[in-house]
Amino acid sequence: MENEQIYSKSNGTSRRGFLKTAGVAAAGLTLASQRAARGAAETLAINGGPAAVPAPDTDAWRWPRYGEVEEQAVLELLRSPNYSPIDELEAEWCDYLDVPYAKAHCNGTSALASMFFALNLPPGSEIMVPSYTFFATIVPMRLFGLVPVFVDINPRTLNFDLDDAKKRLTPRTKAVLPVHWIGLPCDMDAISDWAEEKGLIVLEDAAHAHGAKLKDKYMGAWSEMAIFSYQMSKPLPAIEGGMGTYKSQEYYDRATIFGHYQAPGIPDDSDYKQYLGTGLGLKLRMHPMAAVLARCQLKGLEERVSAGLAQTRRLNDVLTQLPGLYEQTSGRSDVRRIHYEWNMLFIDEQEAGVSRDAVVKALKAEGVRADALSYRLQHKQPLYTEAAYWHHLPEIPELPGSDTANATSIALPYFTREAPDMVEQYIKAFEKVWAHRNELG
Repeated sequence: MENEQIYSKSNGTSRRGFLKTAGVAAAGLTLASQRAARGAAETLAINGGPAAVPAPDTDAWRWPRYGEVEEQAVLELLRSPNYSPIDELEAEWCDYLDVPYAKAHCNGTSALASMFFALNLPPGSEIMVPSYTFFATIVPMRLFGLVPVFVDINPRTLNFDLDDAKKRLTPRTKAVLPVHWIGLPCDMDAISDWAEEKGLIVLEDAAHAHGAKLKDKYMGAWSEMAIFSYQMSKPLPAIEGGMGTYKSQEYYDRATIFGHYQAPGIPDDSDYKQYLGTGLGLKLRMHPMAAVLARCQLKGLEERVSAGLAQTRRLNDVLTQLPGLYEQTSGRSDVRRIHYEWNMLFIDEQEAGVSRDAVVKALKAEGVRADALSYRLQHKQPLYTEAAYWHHLPEIPELPGSDTANATSIALPYFTREAPDMVEQYIKAFEKVWAHRNELG
């Protein structure tokens, strides 16, 4: 298992490739052969055999995980209600990401809306964005006359496809908004270089990427503005909450005054200070209870990121040796991804010799929490075809990468605590199914 933990696609070295090198190939192939033989000798649960995961440990993926520290912090706030935890969280988030400005919002969606207002772009301006994302990355654009340009994803990374974006550039395009999907960083270096060449503003939706890095630089620190979500399923859970980060005082001031009538942090010489007491019509302040929870969770974020990555490697480094089974990865050695909610795998049905649906059905019978995930694609939703809601109607493209991702993905749960027995049982379940995949056909 040691080699399985160390040599992985995630750190730039394919374990498949590593096992072919001298001195290790024989041992690795022997292990793979032994595992395959073990799987072949057992009857699939779907055919009446014993389940590989006889009693799934549902606590292994429970989230969020709050303890005495959070309970005490909440109790202290209840005994002395105040808004200071919000200011403290903003300062700590700036320090953590090494960014100059941050503003807490009531959720990630409000942080996105504030970001689009802060852009101050003329109506009809286009923002490039993946269709494979949550609605909040896109829909608030319409409130400010902005137009989404739907960009495809790479079906193996689930992230922004820069080559596709280059084909969709128009004179009206003003900004680019990649999304770091379930904690895997986009290629922000290449995206930033291209954006600079074309005079585009770089934004980030880092709602899933708390603690993820590229070239030792945190996601959310690559762009002019970025947002994070602290909703309770996210890597840094506060039940509900969001954060925006900003590189300039101008962006910070506009994003703040859009939904914070007290104009916190806006200097006296700012053009937006005059709106103190009224703001610009909304109240998007984070609840201090959310700030308290977020501050507690931030203290253990780095440790959780490292532990979660290590455990996922122990599982995926074995599973991705099975023919036709792949994981969500960019293959870059300078990336530190995080894991969140799903451990996303992909099946090449031709290479595997079995359909995704048959595999998922067999895995579920073995006790695996597996899902043939088909994520809602934004460009296929009715809203984007209704002129009443858009300054300019978005164009509805064909996005084959997004369709491929939906046709090939297999979502496993992300284990949120050490669960070595579950890891081994999941491995056993996959090996059983793969050993009998000809029967499943």
